[in-house]
Amino acid sequence: MSDAAHDAHEGPIKTPKQLIWTVVASFVVPVVLIILFANFVAWDKKEGAGGDGFGAEAVARRIQRVGVSEYKDPTDVKSLKTGEQVFQTQCTACHTPGAAGAPKLGDDAAWAARIKTGYDALLTSALKGKGNMAAQGGGDFSDYEIGRAVVYMANKSGGKLDEPKAPAPAASAAAK
Repeated sequence: MSDAAHDAHEGPIKTPKQLIWTVVASFVVPVVLIILFANFVAWDKKEGAGGDGFGAEAVARRIQRVGVSEYKDPTDVKSLKTGEQVFQTQCTACHTPGAAGAPKLGDDAAWAARIKTGYDALLTSALKGKGNMAAQGGGDFSDYEIGRAVVYMANKSGGKLDEPKAPAPAASAAAK
Protein backbone atom coordinates (compact mmCIF):
# COMPACT_ATOMS: atom_id res chain seq x y z
CA MET A 1 0.00 0.00 0.00
CA SER A 2 2.83 2.34 0.56
CA ASP A 3 4.08 1.84 -3.03
CA ALA A 4 0.63 2.47 -4.47
CA ALA A 5 0.15 5.59 -2.32
CA HIS A 6 3.60 6.80 -3.25
CA ASP A 7 2.94 6.36 -7.01
CA ALA A 8 -0.36 8.23 -6.75
CA HIS A 9 1.36 11.37 -5.42
CA GLU A 10 4.25 11.46 -7.89
CA GLY A 11 4.34 14.04 -10.70
CA PRO A 12 5.17 13.48 -14.37
CA ILE A 13 8.84 14.43 -13.83
CA LYS A 14 10.76 11.45 -12.63
CA THR A 15 14.41 12.25 -13.46
CA PRO A 16 16.65 15.32 -13.19
CA LYS A 17 16.96 15.35 -17.00
CA GLN A 18 13.18 15.69 -17.32
CA LEU A 19 13.27 18.51 -14.78
CA ILE A 20 15.89 20.46 -16.76
CA TRP A 21 13.93 20.04 -20.01
CA THR A 22 10.75 21.19 -18.31
CA VAL A 23 12.38 24.30 -16.84
CA VAL A 24 14.01 25.26 -20.18
CA ALA A 25 10.76 24.67 -22.06
CA SER A 26 8.80 26.78 -19.55
CA PHE A 27 10.99 29.77 -20.50
CA VAL A 28 11.61 29.14 -24.21
CA VAL A 29 8.05 28.29 -25.31
CA PRO A 30 6.45 31.52 -23.98
CA VAL A 31 9.24 33.65 -25.49
CA VAL A 32 8.84 32.01 -28.89
CA LEU A 33 5.05 32.42 -28.71
CA ILE A 34 5.40 36.14 -27.85
CA ILE A 35 7.78 36.71 -30.78
CA LEU A 36 5.45 34.88 -33.19
CA PHE A 37 2.46 36.86 -31.93
CA ALA A 38 4.31 40.18 -32.27
CA ASN A 39 5.31 39.32 -35.85
CA PHE A 40 1.74 38.36 -36.65
CA VAL A 41 0.39 41.67 -35.34
CA ALA A 42 3.01 43.78 -37.15
CA TRP A 43 2.96 41.98 -40.50
CA ASP A 44 4.06 45.02 -42.60
CA LYS A 45 7.26 45.21 -44.58
CA LYS A 46 10.03 45.70 -42.05
CA GLU A 47 12.80 48.19 -42.74
CA GLY A 48 16.02 47.42 -40.96
CA ALA A 49 18.50 50.03 -39.82
CA GLY A 50 20.20 51.23 -43.00
CA GLY A 51 17.82 49.11 -45.05
CA ASP A 52 17.94 51.59 -47.93
CA GLY A 53 21.72 51.33 -48.16
CA PHE A 54 21.82 50.93 -51.93
CA GLY A 55 19.13 53.49 -52.75
CA ALA A 56 20.14 56.51 -54.83
CA GLU A 57 19.63 58.96 -51.97
CA ALA A 58 21.62 56.86 -49.50
CA VAL A 59 24.53 56.50 -51.90
CA ALA A 60 24.49 60.26 -52.60
CA ARG A 61 24.57 60.98 -48.85
CA ARG A 62 27.58 58.70 -48.38
CA ILE A 63 29.65 60.13 -51.20
CA GLN A 64 28.89 63.81 -50.69
CA ARG A 65 31.75 66.14 -49.91
CA VAL A 66 32.61 66.58 -46.27
CA GLY A 67 33.52 70.26 -46.38
CA VAL A 68 32.62 73.01 -48.76
CA SER A 69 34.82 76.02 -49.40
CA GLU A 70 33.06 79.17 -50.40
CA TYR A 71 35.14 81.92 -51.90
CA LYS A 72 34.00 85.49 -52.31
CA ASP A 73 35.27 87.60 -55.16
CA PRO A 74 36.39 90.83 -53.49
CA THR A 75 36.17 92.64 -56.82
CA ASP A 76 32.49 91.78 -57.36
CA VAL A 77 31.01 94.83 -55.66
CA LYS A 78 27.44 93.75 -56.46
CA SER A 79 27.68 90.61 -54.29
CA LEU A 80 29.30 92.42 -51.37
CA LYS A 81 27.15 93.71 -48.52
CA THR A 82 26.48 97.40 -47.98
CA GLY A 83 27.48 99.15 -44.77
CA GLU A 84 23.90 99.07 -43.53
CA GLN A 85 23.57 95.34 -44.29
CA VAL A 86 26.78 94.54 -42.40
CA PHE A 87 25.62 96.73 -39.51
CA GLN A 88 22.23 94.97 -39.37
CA THR A 89 23.87 91.54 -39.58
CA GLN A 90 26.77 91.93 -37.17
CA CYS A 91 27.24 95.33 -35.53
CA THR A 92 23.71 96.03 -34.31
CA ALA A 93 24.00 93.49 -31.48
CA CYS A 94 26.31 95.80 -29.53
CA HIS A 95 26.09 99.22 -31.20
CA THR A 96 22.30 99.56 -30.96
CA PRO A 97 21.94 98.96 -27.19
CA GLY A 98 25.47 100.15 -26.34
CA ALA A 99 26.41 96.76 -24.92
CA ALA A 100 29.91 96.09 -23.56
CA GLY A 101 30.92 99.74 -23.84
CA ALA A 102 30.20 100.03 -27.56
CA PRO A 103 29.17 103.53 -28.69
CA LYS A 104 25.51 103.60 -29.69
CA LEU A 105 24.62 104.29 -33.29
CA GLY A 106 23.46 107.90 -33.54
CA ASP A 107 25.17 109.03 -30.30
CA ASP A 108 27.16 111.95 -31.77
CA ALA A 109 28.99 112.68 -28.51
CA ALA A 110 30.22 109.11 -28.09
CA TRP A 111 31.40 108.94 -31.70
CA ALA A 112 32.95 112.43 -31.98
CA ALA A 113 36.34 111.51 -30.50
CA ARG A 114 36.46 108.30 -32.52
CA ILE A 115 35.59 110.05 -35.78
CA LYS A 116 38.36 112.61 -35.17
CA THR A 117 40.94 109.78 -35.25
CA GLY A 118 40.00 109.23 -38.89
CA TYR A 119 38.70 106.46 -41.08
CA ASP A 120 41.93 104.42 -41.01
CA ALA A 121 42.01 104.28 -37.20
CA LEU A 122 38.30 103.31 -37.06
CA LEU A 123 38.82 100.64 -39.72
CA THR A 124 41.85 99.21 -37.91
CA SER A 125 39.87 99.00 -34.66
CA ALA A 126 37.02 97.27 -36.45
CA LEU A 127 39.26 94.80 -38.29
CA LYS A 128 41.54 93.90 -35.38
CA GLY A 129 39.10 94.40 -32.52
CA LYS A 130 39.22 96.83 -29.64
CA GLY A 131 38.22 96.47 -26.00
CA ASN A 132 35.41 93.94 -25.77
CA MET A 133 34.88 93.86 -29.55
CA ALA A 134 36.34 90.87 -31.38
CA ALA A 135 38.04 91.23 -34.73
CA GLN A 136 35.42 92.19 -37.34
CA GLY A 137 32.92 92.27 -34.52
CA GLY A 138 33.01 88.47 -34.62
CA GLY A 139 31.71 88.38 -38.19
CA ASP A 140 33.02 87.00 -41.44
CA PHE A 141 33.11 89.88 -43.89
CA SER A 142 35.69 91.28 -46.27
CA ASP A 143 37.76 94.28 -45.24
CA TYR A 144 35.85 96.36 -47.78
CA GLU A 145 32.49 95.36 -46.24
CA ILE A 146 33.75 96.19 -42.74
CA GLY A 147 34.96 99.53 -44.06
CA ARG A 148 31.48 100.23 -45.45
CA ALA A 149 29.97 99.40 -42.05
CA VAL A 150 32.43 101.72 -40.29
CA VAL A 151 31.49 104.57 -42.63
CA TYR A 152 27.78 103.82 -42.19
CA MET A 153 28.01 103.93 -38.38
CA ALA A 154 30.25 107.03 -38.32
CA ASN A 155 28.02 108.94 -40.73
CA LYS A 156 24.88 108.01 -38.77
CA SER A 157 26.62 109.39 -35.68
CA GLY A 158 27.64 112.83 -36.93
CA GLY A 159 30.57 111.95 -39.20
CA LYS A 160 31.07 112.90 -42.82
CA LEU A 161 33.29 110.06 -44.04
CA ASP A 162 33.45 109.07 -47.71
CA GLU A 163 32.49 105.56 -48.81
CA PRO A 164 35.67 103.44 -49.16
CA LYS A 165 36.87 102.73 -52.67
CA ALA A 166 35.95 99.36 -54.14
CA PRO A 167 38.83 96.88 -54.26
CA ALA A 168 40.79 96.83 -57.51
CA PRO A 169 40.40 93.81 -59.75
CA ALA A 170 42.95 91.08 -59.15
CA ALA A 171 45.88 90.81 -61.58
CA SER A 172 44.63 87.46 -62.89
CA ALA A 173 41.18 88.90 -63.58
CA ALA A 174 42.71 91.88 -65.40
CA ALA A 175 44.80 89.58 -67.61
CA LYS A 176 41.74 87.75 -68.95
